[in-house]
Amino acid sequence: MIENTYDVAVLGAGPAGAVFAKELYRQKPALRILVIDGQDVNNQKVCGGLLAPDAQEMFARLGLTLPTSLLADPQIFDVETVDLARGCVRNYQRHYLNMDRYAFDKWLVSEIPDGVRVYDGRCQAIRREGEGFALTLGGQTVNAHFLVGADGANSLVRKSFFADKPLMQYVAIQQHFVCENSTLPPYSCIFDAETSDSCSWTILKNGTLLFGGAFHKKHCRVAFEKQKKRLESFWGLPFGEPIKTEACLLTSPRKWSHFQIGRENAFLIGEAAGFISASSFEGISSALLSARLLAEAFGEASDGDGILRAYRQKTRRLKGKLYAKIQKRRVLCSPFLRGLIMKSGLQSMKKYQ
Repeated sequence: MIENTYDVAVLGAGPAGAVFAKELYRQKPALRILVIDGQDVNNQKVCGGLLAPDAQEMFARLGLTLPTSLLADPQIFDVETVDLARGCVRNYQRHYLNMDRYAFDKWLVSEIPDGVRVYDGRCQAIRREGEGFALTLGGQTVNAHFLVGADGANSLVRKSFFADKPLMQYVAIQQHFVCENSTLPPYSCIFDAETSDSCSWTILKNGTLLFGGAFHKKHCRVAFEKQKKRLESFWGLPFGEPIKTEACLLTSPRKWSHFQIGRENAFLIGEAAGFISASSFEGISSALLSARLLAEAFGEASDGDGILRAYRQKTRRLKGKLYAKIQKRRVLCSPFLRGLIMKSGLQSMKKYQ
């Protein structure tokens, strides 16, 4: 059993929820904080498990260091971009930390201070009750004055209190294959206008090949399988039978109003707020940053309106950066414009033979 009343209830214990809880407790240890960790080991979030440079910078700013036990092989220094329709390939220098995403999430949860209550289970329902909220957890009702939605693309908090601002959603599908082929790129970004208007990816990770992508909900599995066959044909390499298949919803902000941060003591961080790159679907860096910014807002104000004003001010730069990613997506996901860029070789690098 858990206590019946909390100051702050946080739905979701991914990077956004875990870091928010840690930062909020550091600033206001007297608050009673509940984190609801609904992650299911058998239903993991579809993610390539790459820590981008922006996320690495956030780790440095937060004073966090990544345990080497979370790293996967190989580490990545470039991305091979493939336009299947045109048969065009370019390499671009990038640096990502390759890691085990599930172990990464569980490590972040382990970093939550002991003074924060972590509930291992799902929230079935939320309703407003006075100025606060009543949450149904199993057979128990828990009350909280403030509510923080860190529960990703399928956010219960967003659906319950921000339904007037729906986000564009895809179905992300990812399969794992046994792979010992050293000729494959460690990381590739795939565009295929015949099957998706967004990007897909392949990543080598500890002797396995991950192939995943974002597809429109209607006929998503058919599109995924068709793109997989087209990529196998392009590389001349059958992937074989998958050892695991994962799927989940994935958001893609398309306009400024898709960024929703809060209303009447309910707040959103990470992907639930729309804080995810529309061009690459990278969301860890924005999850970490928005978590930190909301914790700072709580540290500066004690009432909901004051917290919201501070959080709105603090997230302006983040929104601007992510809005630029929306414009970038329009270029990269346009077959014509993408073709011009890749044909020009702008900012690409040539690998030695």
